[in-house]
Amino acid sequence: MIIIKTPEQINGIRKSCKALARLFEELKPVIVPGKTTKELDDFCITYIKKINGTPAWYSEGFPGAACISINEEVIHGLPGKRIVKDGDLVSMDIGINLDGYISDACITYPVGNVSKENLKLLEVTTQCLYAGIKACKAGNRVSDISKAVYNTASVHNYGVVYEYCGHGVGLGVHEDPSIPNVVEKMRPNPRLRAGMVVAIEPMINIGTADVAVKSDGWTVVTADNSVSCHMEHTVAIFEDHTEILSQL
Repeated sequence: MIIIKTPEQINGIRKSCKALARLFEELKPVIVPGKTTKELDDFCITYIKKINGTPAWYSEGFPGAACISINEEVIHGLPGKRIVKDGDLVSMDIGINLDGYISDACITYPVGNVSKENLKLLEVTTQCLYAGIKACKAGNRVSDISKAVYNTASVHNYGVVYEYCGHGVGLGVHEDPSIPNVVEKMRPNPRLRAGMVVAIEPMINIGTADVAVKSDGWTVVTADNSVSCHMEHTVAIFEDHTEILSQL
């Protein structure tokens, strides 16, 4: 069931999202070669506790505040001993529960001397995100977002991950509707309405769109070991505009 949020609820989600956006700013100088993903997660936990929030992923059983995925890791990377290296693409997918309101966003950070190929992937994935947001407006359908993301990526022959997708968010971590990055004829295709709050999150691979789950049960990687990129914003739909909640 799609939950239409009240103005008061959107204000609460907005507050949570702005706190998350500030965390992403504070992470910029921290994500450097030599750091472990556990150290990055600890930084996020400290920040979230400081603002009297709770890591949103805890309610999903995930053992960290941030899903930290590097290079061939697509999403849900477990914080641990992996060390950030020069040239890496490091995606930080974070959610905060602040007073019962959930924010959800992801930024992929280029670390040091990143190859032109990987910087292009990051640029195109960012373009996919904003193309999806532009299509996310009252009166359109979920498939309009999917088309915008897919068409932006396919020009470059990138693989658009189809097994995972965006979603409603705000009062829960994962709400209806699902928002795939590939148009799927068999999936429900609801109309977008004012009051909906959704997370749009393209996951784009340099290689094929196929993915696999590692033996840890969480980390999703590209099937061909190619580099992947993930970008995400939480947005609120109004009658006459769409607001990106998770940016300053």
